[in-house]
Amino acid sequence: MKSETSLIAPCGMNCGICMAHLREKNVCPGCRGDDTNKKVTRVRCIIRNCETIKNSKSGFCFECDKYPCLRLKQMDKRYRTKYKMSMLENLDSIRKIGLSAFCKNEKIRWRCEKCGGVICVHRAICSSCGEKVT
Repeated sequence: MKSETSLIAPCGMNCGICMAHLREKNVCPGCRGDDTNKKVTRVRCIIRNCETIKNSKSGFCFECDKYPCLRLKQMDKRYRTKYKMSMLENLDSIRKIGLSAFCKNEKIRWRCEKCGGVICVHRAICSSCGEKVT
């Protein structure tokens, strides 16, 4: 089983709450995982493949001189608008409290109140019981 910390992408996305990771078939292993079941857009992701991030101590965008870059700002705006989640807030939280504490908070934040399953950020439903979250 993959550790929760390895499911946090360089951009701050929690891949553990992504619909591609939560689906039953061809499960995406997350941005830091093997490329086998990933869409080509994830494999070619400019943020994921950024040399500055790859060579940084933490492996996260906040260490880059260009943080936050235009691409990250655009993705953050899209996620704030569509999914009520912010990559920039996630990255700031990781920087302030550390990756382990961030993952503990995420586990609580994205837990279904009905069954304890994981809520999908993209569909706003529990991946276990199908409960719709508002």
